[in-house]
Amino acid sequence: MKLLVLEDNERLANLIVEALEQKKYHVDLFSDGKLALEAIDNGYDCFILDINVPGMDGLSLLKEIRSMDDATPAIIISANVELDTIQEAYSKGCDEYLKKPFYMYELETKIERLCKPKICLIALPDGFTYSMEHEQLVDGSGEEVKLAKKEILLLNLFTKNLNKNISFERIEQYVWGGELTTTENIRALVKRLRKKLPEDTIENQGGIGYRLNYEH
Repeated sequence: MKLLVLEDNERLANLIVEALEQKKYHVDLFSDGKLALEAIDNGYDCFILDINVPGMDGLSLLKEIRSMDDATPAIIISANVELDTIQEAYSKGCDEYLKKPFYMYELETKIERLCKPKICLIALPDGFTYSMEHEQLVDGSGEEVKLAKKEILLLNLFTKNLNKNISFERIEQYVWGGELTTTENIRALVKRLRKKLPEDTIENQGGIGYRLNYEH
């Protein structure tokens, strides 16, 4: 999974990132709400937001997120225990409010429950399977196929959008995390992933993007 974390306490932020990366999550950390705002359309599976941060507070950022995306789970982490603040957080669209201090397993449990991909395992042609939960591709003989980080992100994006066209722009946002790249780099990544999948699993969509063909 790809997570955005907004937390300006350096020690806590590092603990969160370390714990989540041990779970094999891809974590983008921000300490400034305005900088996080610039990244919210980069294809995250979950938002973890502190309230009192520089630039833009977490609740204002949550409001911006919900104006564009009302589905991706959001978890507020805050030392503020005022009832009005908690109610405001839920009214603006948070899914969980985790009060500081908290045990790391509490955050991990909430992420697992709220943000875990709904499609955990898909069956591909020629006996291949892919697990989003474990980010593991297995071929027809039961052998694991090694995937690079960007290949995993791209395959996750396809898996969450089975039989749907995925534009170059969306691939750039999700896989490169909002950093600019070229169409040639995207095509090269798709070419590498295609070599590890059954033939014709990934289909070119008229030069504007790709789709993963999936039959139930």
